[in-house]
Amino acid sequence: MTVSARRHTGWRYRGNVALRALAGSVGAYLVMALTAALLARTLPMSRVEAVAVATMIAYPVAPAVTIWAFLASGPWRALAGVAGIAGLLAIGAWAAGQPA
Repeated sequence: MTVSARRHTGWRYRGNVALRALAGSVGAYLVMALTAALLARTLPMSRVEAVAVATMIAYPVAPAVTIWAFLASGPWRALAGVAGIAGLLAIGAWAAGQPA
Protein backbone atom coordinates (compact mmCIF):
# COMPACT_ATOMS: atom_id res chain seq x y z
CA MET A 1 0.00 0.00 0.00
CA THR A 2 1.45 3.35 -0.99
CA VAL A 3 1.69 6.37 1.28
CA SER A 4 -1.06 8.25 -0.55
CA ALA A 5 -3.37 5.22 -0.41
CA ARG A 6 -2.82 4.91 3.35
CA ARG A 7 -3.45 8.62 3.84
CA HIS A 8 -6.91 8.37 2.24
CA THR A 9 -8.10 5.47 4.41
CA GLY A 10 -7.54 6.97 7.86
CA TRP A 11 -10.08 8.44 10.25
CA ARG A 12 -8.89 11.95 9.55
CA TYR A 13 -9.78 11.67 5.87
CA ARG A 14 -13.12 10.02 6.66
CA GLY A 15 -13.95 12.75 9.16
CA ASN A 16 -13.03 15.38 6.57
CA VAL A 17 -15.43 13.88 4.05
CA ALA A 18 -18.16 13.35 6.69
CA LEU A 19 -18.05 16.98 7.85
CA ARG A 20 -18.13 18.25 4.28
CA ALA A 21 -21.05 15.94 3.48
CA LEU A 22 -22.90 17.21 6.55
CA ALA A 23 -22.29 20.82 5.52
CA GLY A 24 -23.22 20.04 1.93
CA SER A 25 -26.46 18.23 2.71
CA VAL A 26 -28.03 19.40 5.96
CA GLY A 27 -26.37 22.80 5.76
CA ALA A 28 -27.40 23.31 2.15
CA TYR A 29 -31.01 22.44 2.99
CA LEU A 30 -30.96 24.87 5.92
CA VAL A 31 -29.50 27.69 3.82
CA MET A 32 -32.01 27.01 1.05
CA ALA A 33 -34.96 27.07 3.47
CA LEU A 34 -33.77 30.26 5.13
CA THR A 35 -33.22 31.89 1.74
CA ALA A 36 -36.77 31.05 0.76
CA ALA A 37 -38.09 32.35 4.10
CA LEU A 38 -36.22 35.63 3.79
CA LEU A 39 -37.25 36.19 0.20
CA ALA A 40 -40.89 35.24 0.86
CA ARG A 41 -41.03 37.86 3.58
CA THR A 42 -39.36 40.63 1.62
CA LEU A 43 -40.58 40.28 -1.98
CA PRO A 44 -43.13 42.99 -2.82
CA MET A 45 -45.99 40.87 -4.14
CA SER A 46 -48.92 38.88 -2.82
CA ARG A 47 -48.16 36.23 -0.25
CA VAL A 48 -48.77 33.24 -2.53
CA GLU A 49 -46.70 34.71 -5.38
CA ALA A 50 -43.89 35.68 -3.00
CA VAL A 51 -43.67 32.14 -1.61
CA ALA A 52 -43.68 30.57 -5.07
CA VAL A 53 -41.03 32.94 -6.46
CA ALA A 54 -38.88 32.68 -3.31
CA THR A 55 -38.95 28.89 -3.48
CA MET A 56 -37.96 28.86 -7.14
CA ILE A 57 -35.12 31.30 -6.47
CA ALA A 58 -33.93 29.27 -3.46
CA TYR A 59 -33.62 25.95 -5.33
CA PRO A 60 -30.24 26.74 -6.97
CA VAL A 61 -28.85 27.78 -3.58
CA ALA A 62 -28.61 24.18 -2.30
CA PRO A 63 -26.31 22.87 -5.05
CA ALA A 64 -24.20 26.02 -4.79
CA VAL A 65 -23.74 25.52 -1.05
CA THR A 66 -22.94 21.82 -1.55
CA ILE A 67 -20.32 22.61 -4.18
CA TRP A 68 -18.82 25.29 -1.98
CA ALA A 69 -18.67 22.89 1.01
CA PHE A 70 -16.51 20.49 -0.99
CA LEU A 71 -14.36 23.27 -2.48
CA ALA A 72 -13.61 24.96 0.86
CA SER A 73 -10.04 24.71 2.06
CA GLY A 74 -10.98 22.64 5.10
CA PRO A 75 -13.96 20.87 6.65
CA TRP A 76 -14.23 23.27 9.57
CA ARG A 77 -14.13 26.22 7.20
CA ALA A 78 -16.96 24.62 5.22
CA LEU A 79 -19.07 24.15 8.37
CA ALA A 80 -18.29 27.65 9.60
CA GLY A 81 -19.16 29.18 6.25
CA VAL A 82 -22.47 27.36 6.00
CA ALA A 83 -23.32 28.19 9.63
CA GLY A 84 -22.39 31.83 9.09
CA ILE A 85 -24.54 32.18 5.99
CA ALA A 86 -27.43 30.40 7.73
CA GLY A 87 -27.09 32.70 10.72
CA LEU A 88 -27.17 35.83 8.58
CA LEU A 89 -30.19 34.58 6.66
CA ALA A 90 -31.99 33.67 9.90
CA ILE A 91 -31.35 37.13 11.34
CA GLY A 92 -32.59 38.70 8.11
CA ALA A 93 -35.75 36.58 8.06
CA TRP A 94 -36.42 37.34 11.72
CA ALA A 95 -35.86 41.07 11.19
CA ALA A 96 -38.19 41.09 8.18
CA GLY A 97 -41.05 39.96 10.41
CA GLN A 98 -44.21 38.27 9.30
CA PRO A 99 -45.24 38.62 5.66
CA ALA A 100 -48.02 41.12 5.01
